[in-house]
Amino acid sequence: MHVSTLWGDYSIGSLGKGACEWIDFLSDCGFTYWQVLPFCLPDDCNSPYKSFSAFSLNPYFIDLDILREDGLLTESELLSARQETPYSCEFVRLSCERMALLGKAAHRFDEWDKVDAFLASHPHTDDFCRFMAQREKNGGKPWQEWTCDETDEDALKVWRFSQYEVFTQWKKIREYAKNKNIKIIGDIPIYVAPDSSDVKFSPSLFQLDRNGNPTGVAGCPPDYFCEDGQLWGNPLYDWDKMAKDGYRWWRERISFMAELFDGMRIDHFRALSSYYSIPADAENARHGKWMKGPGMALVNAIKESAGDALIIAEDLGDIDDGVRALVDESGFPGMRVFQFAFFGDRNSPHLPHTYINNCVAYTGTHDNNTLLGFIWENAEHRDEILEYCGYTSPDWNKCYDTILRTMFGSSAGLFILPVQDVLLYGNDTRMNKPGEKDGNWSLRLTKEQLSAVDRQKFRRWNEIYGRI
Repeated sequence: MHVSTLWGDYSIGSLGKGACEWIDFLSDCGFTYWQVLPFCLPDDCNSPYKSFSAFSLNPYFIDLDILREDGLLTESELLSARQETPYSCEFVRLSCERMALLGKAAHRFDEWDKVDAFLASHPHTDDFCRFMAQREKNGGKPWQEWTCDETDEDALKVWRFSQYEVFTQWKKIREYAKNKNIKIIGDIPIYVAPDSSDVKFSPSLFQLDRNGNPTGVAGCPPDYFCEDGQLWGNPLYDWDKMAKDGYRWWRERISFMAELFDGMRIDHFRALSSYYSIPADAENARHGKWMKGPGMALVNAIKESAGDALIIAEDLGDIDDGVRALVDESGFPGMRVFQFAFFGDRNSPHLPHTYINNCVAYTGTHDNNTLLGFIWENAEHRDEILEYCGYTSPDWNKCYDTILRTMFGSSAGLFILPVQDVLLYGNDTRMNKPGEKDGNWSLRLTKEQLSAVDRQKFRRWNEIYGRI
């Protein structure tokens, strides 16, 4: 569950009381990990997988009640920021109003020595703040279209304050989770956006033309789900250039993540083995080609920078023997997804009886249907799924505990459920539908919805299967 999904009063989940209550819930249920989506500032489609910086933190996560308690916002300002609905993120309103509100807090803040110290120790985050202030001075245009290098000093102040504040609030949540024996897993998008401080300030590390535009972009080839493939548009890394300084940028990225989280999932890990390169002027992904990735050289750099943090390799999608060999050699646990197991391949690694201990199993990911939606909408495979899990009743509407116990009882070293599958919610609550521009990432819950969960049931399952 992403932070944005947490309950609260101000249009999006935040790092305040709701986050602590969620951690209490996890502890009561006997869970030991909380996995989140990327913390970086999302793009115009609200996706956290394409951001203005890999080293940014989402200022929308700042808890406004804490700012009021610190004397940085007034009661009337909080009243004006109250949400219209608790059930979805109000992204349009946030984009129009939230930074201006944080600006009021920034101008009342008087501990700038702490901000200076934080950004001095996080230079890439400092670059991001400067990038956003320069971008504002250039009318919000992509940096490739900028006409001046001036900085909006007022905007810079707000961005510097907001990055310090969200980091400070998150540090307190981490400490609260630690005291409850809850570890937190972050998420690393494999690529960055073309309009980002990462590309602006380190252009030599990417495949760009003289104007800073990508010469090749990332994506996925055509498959069963998308006949034209997926055209993501992210610039590709120049792996040869990155290798010359020992993958310094990646080392710093992993160190940044290890400071924030107890573990991290590397999205699209297969690109480290080979990546799909699409001409920048292509209309779709049909004409791309596979290129050799950095392999174990980057994996070793990641290991050295991660310290004791758990690393999960997202080895889903178009996987070949090279990717499998790299995952095995890395020693990182790969991913297994229950929803991928029942499409005719009796040797599928996603079938629970095949799970090895060194893997992380999921009922589904943020890109999948919910478990309830999956069972309802897959009438063709429903009998096979239920027979596999040992469910024999003709009333398949009550099959979900049996499926969950199948996953709890598997050999997977770690089993993670989307929060929708804890609550047994349907397709209307899924987080993301890949390939659809609108309507994603907006799910929110209320505290009251969690009251329907049998916490003792989950705690007992965690005890029975040795997951506490």
